[in-house]
Amino acid sequence: MRHRALAGSIYLLGTLATAVLTLLASPVLLAPPAARRWAGWHRRRAGRLLGVPDGGRWPGGRRCLAWAFTHVAVGLPLGMATLICLGNILVAVVVMSLWWVFPVDERPSLFAFLDVHVGDWMTALAGSSVQIAVLSGAALWVLPVLARLHARLSLAVLAPSARERLTERVDVLTRSRVGVVDAHGTELQRIERDLHDGTQARLVTIAMQVGLARESLADDPEAVARLLEQAHETTEEAMAELRAVLQTIYPPILADRGLDGALTALAARSNVPVHFELADLGALSASVEAVAYYVIAEALTNVTKHAAATRATLRVERTADVLSIEVTDDGGGGADERRGSGIAGIRRRVAALDGSVRLDSPPGGPTTLAVQVPCAQ
Repeated sequence: MRHRALAGSIYLLGTLATAVLTLLASPVLLAPPAARRWAGWHRRRAGRLLGVPDGGRWPGGRRCLAWAFTHVAVGLPLGMATLICLGNILVAVVVMSLWWVFPVDERPSLFAFLDVHVGDWMTALAGSSVQIAVLSGAALWVLPVLARLHARLSLAVLAPSARERLTERVDVLTRSRVGVVDAHGTELQRIERDLHDGTQARLVTIAMQVGLARESLADDPEAVARLLEQAHETTEEAMAELRAVLQTIYPPILADRGLDGALTALAARSNVPVHFELADLGALSASVEAVAYYVIAEALTNVTKHAAATRATLRVERTADVLSIEVTDDGGGGADERRGSGIAGIRRRVAALDGSVRLDSPPGGPTTLAVQVPCAQ
């Protein structure tokens, strides 16, 4: 409660200051693109108070102008009320302790509307205590409500229209689809390269060894035996490489054990101890299972290779039609997507299913990778 009161009081005092600034500097602050930045900053400020994520792109010009009038009209009285409330608490404290310092005819009064003059210790203690109690109650219970009302009003005025939301959604989907197409092309090139440079080369070697063995069959049986042995070994190597390529397309363990068993195996194979929390996930499509498997495999690989962690926690749960994955480690933090940590690949895979990725990795740790993927059937 005290935390909310403090946050609300600071928010409303800031609202008073910014409302005055908006009124005085309106020719500058309400000229695009300054108006969009100014309104966008207030939207983020209101969102932090309410715990609401930022709405994305900057608001439009007309909404910025509407918000400015609303901000001044509502913010000034709310801010002044907060300033008077907190200021009179301070006045009551001063009056209660220092009323005797003032000359008799200049001693301060309490309860401005009642004009209660303080002339003795009893009036100072009783009156100041009542005033502090009443105003503190207002600061604890009323100011947070007023602050949240102002924040909700700001977000409502600055909220994008249905057309703007649709436009932003189309932009996001366009970017994600372009990324998916690029990633798909890159994946096909990788598979072709692996098959050409690995499996195909092995098969060519096998064909040559078998051909030499056939030509030597009558003349040198020992050479034939050696060639067949080499062909057998090369065949096993080709099969292993082919299995490795197939696993990158769709892990066989998902088909054999399902997502629960595959994730349990991933956690068990990790070089860093993993505390595994898995809720009942219900029926999931193959695409969602594959994305979840690759996200967790890449995340645990990063924990092993880059985090210098001693333990990790993996949580997987489903809420309605959203699959949530969270991987946390106690490593040194400071993960940077630009350094090839695999996060960019995770983002592309998740974006293909219209999911979201959040990476929180402050220097010193801990690092948390949170992924949400729609999983409606």
